[in-house]
Amino acid sequence: MTQPLNVQTGFVSINGAQLYYETAGVGQPLVLVHAGIADSRMWESQFAAFAQHYRVVSYDMRGFGQSQMVAGPFDHQDDLYELLRFLRIERAYFVGCSRGGANCIDLTLEHPEMVGALILVGSALGGYRYPGGYPQTMIDADEALERGDIELGNELEIQTWIDGASRTPDQVDPAVRNLVLDMNRIALMTPDIGVEERIDPPAVGRLGEIHTPTLVIIGDLDTPRTLAAADILASSIAGARRATIEGTTHLPNMEKPAEFNQIVMGFIGNIA
Repeated sequence: MTQPLNVQTGFVSINGAQLYYETAGVGQPLVLVHAGIADSRMWESQFAAFAQHYRVVSYDMRGFGQSQMVAGPFDHQDDLYELLRFLRIERAYFVGCSRGGANCIDLTLEHPEMVGALILVGSALGGYRYPGGYPQTMIDADEALERGDIELGNELEIQTWIDGASRTPDQVDPAVRNLVLDMNRIALMTPDIGVEERIDPPAVGRLGEIHTPTLVIIGDLDTPRTLAAADILASSIAGARRATIEGTTHLPNMEKPAEFNQIVMGFIGNIA
């Protein structure tokens, strides 16, 4: 029987910025880290389901959703580390999507004792340089944003990451598409006044240092660069497993939540 959730929400000051977070459930902590085209709302179909079994934490990264962006240098990985310290979490399972996945990889390299499992969803990878070019929709999006046309830039980014190269917008669940448009619009409208830093040396050359149980999840319709990054992660992290969710692009947890949840829960449940 599903138990009613007691969701706690709040803001915490981390490295000069107010970051929004929410948490529910009890037991082993499980931290959800959203993609760069989204915010914590992308986990709506996971938060309650996972909170029936774990202490779930979700938050908006700096400059996304309800979290501030402030001027000056910052590191998303360090923001995540400080959030965990604030919540008194010493060790957790991590589910990170896209840029959120890259942040979780960086955290694993900097603080391996804090990471009990690593689930990487369409993950980016710090320092990785894809040898192929950008999709034309992404080039057009960048040009639109440089002109100040946020609505067109947003639409083109969603065509790149959510529709994908093989689908038209009307072939995507409109509820998913509209929510991602809304989440990404907030990030695009946030003043770009921060200076993002990453760990050095970057993660791409250090994957052999990771000995955490790792699952790489990828949508088969994701971008070529994301599919290539998934290949590298699955082959370079010792013992990493891989799962493909067919018929999805960059946010498979939103398009096929039941299948996604089953894969994640099954993986975590088999960790000794």
